[in-house]
Amino acid sequence: MQGKILIVDPIATNRIVLKTKLASAFYDVRQATSVAEALFHASRNTPDLVISAFTLSDADATALLDGLAALPKTIRIPVIAFGDSEDAALRQLFLSHGAQDVLVKPVEDTLLLSRVRSMIRLYHSTERWQMRAEASRAFGLAEAPSPFQMPGHIQLVGSDKALNHIWATQLRRAQPDHVSVCGTGDAMTCLRAHVIPDVFVLVLTQDRDAVKDQMDLISSIRANAGTRHCGIITIQTIPNAEVAANALDLGADDLMQQGFNLRELQLRLSALLTRKRQVDRIRASVDLGLREAIFDPLTGLYNRRYALAELTRQTHPANRENLPFAVMMADMDHFKSVNDRFGHAAGDAVLVETAHRLRAQLRPSDTAARLGGEEFLLLLPATSEKNATALARRLCRSFEQTPFLVPGSQTPVTVTISIGICMVTGADLHKPDAAARLIDQADKALYAAKSRGRNCVLLSRPAA
Repeated sequence: MQGKILIVDPIATNRIVLKTKLASAFYDVRQATSVAEALFHASRNTPDLVISAFTLSDADATALLDGLAALPKTIRIPVIAFGDSEDAALRQLFLSHGAQDVLVKPVEDTLLLSRVRSMIRLYHSTERWQMRAEASRAFGLAEAPSPFQMPGHIQLVGSDKALNHIWATQLRRAQPDHVSVCGTGDAMTCLRAHVIPDVFVLVLTQDRDAVKDQMDLISSIRANAGTRHCGIITIQTIPNAEVAANALDLGADDLMQQGFNLRELQLRLSALLTRKRQVDRIRASVDLGLREAIFDPLTGLYNRRYALAELTRQTHPANRENLPFAVMMADMDHFKSVNDRFGHAAGDAVLVETAHRLRAQLRPSDTAARLGGEEFLLLLPATSEKNATALARRLCRSFEQTPFLVPGSQTPVTVTISIGICMVTGADLHKPDAAARLIDQADKALYAAKSRGRNCVLLSRPAA
């Protein structure tokens, strides 16, 4: 099944006709006749979409919208209000109570199914991000939303410059958001200017060539990494069900078939901006959580968890081409004395600079990680023994010859480093527990380097 839809209508004939259309498109359809019955079904078996008649047996659609919004389990379920009246005030009433769209009968089947697909797609996308946000909160990674919202950026896109100017002027007077105007061919120049709008308002025309360009623009917005999360509202100056359905299937979030209406556009923009801000905030929180899961917060290097997983990946037989491979364990010499003499702020400064010096000497294909304290792991694929040893010695010289500037000391502080190297070939990497063996061999080489007086490099080779 493509999704679960709850039809709410007191008239059996309406329910049957609508159910037949949706069931033929492989939707799982449930039915209700009243607000109370609909809320019961929605709370027990959460649908992906609710299609409600304007008037129900015990109230109207606004009561159903308010009831769904009051329950945490159903608050995000999209609702289409479906009826016979073309009254703009009634349409705005339902939108103000949270309806995602208001459709007036008769609606062509192609447009109806496109609208259903679009809403369920958007709902599932939002729910996936919501689940990730809840996981982030469980791990203490999510931040509470700010009560202050910055104005959004709305870009009005159309081929009629005079009409664009009139509509943009009305929007600017009614909205706190920034409103920009451009033609269809100039809409994506926002990428070069690094000013990505939150919402594109695309005015669809009847001209065949212009409509093709506008449909291509929707595809471009959705395909580009910089704009794929932008909202898209399409406005038809003359209703055309085929064009409207095409726009929705290509990725438009919302559709105004009745032309420009300032109040209605405000309501649709407000809902779309709210949803986009919510998803943007969740996505940023998830990205932050991912960074915290794999990066060391002090040095910016990878952490132990990531480094060990990366070593296992790189030593997997399927990823090797019988090339030499170097693993280095590096440890700061007498690091505790830095903390004892100058304080932990000085120790942190040394660790941050250490990470910078390690990165400066490595190739893009190499991996540097902080395992904990003052111990670091370096992974160097396709590196010969000669090159690995030369690199390790350069690192030692960079620490010995360039003292560290640290808070708490008026003079630079010299801190040296010891490095243990483990060299293996591609054939060695195919042996069981290769990653663990590499770590153990490199650690033993590091321990031997420390025993020899520190500030030196020692090489180790696993037994054949």
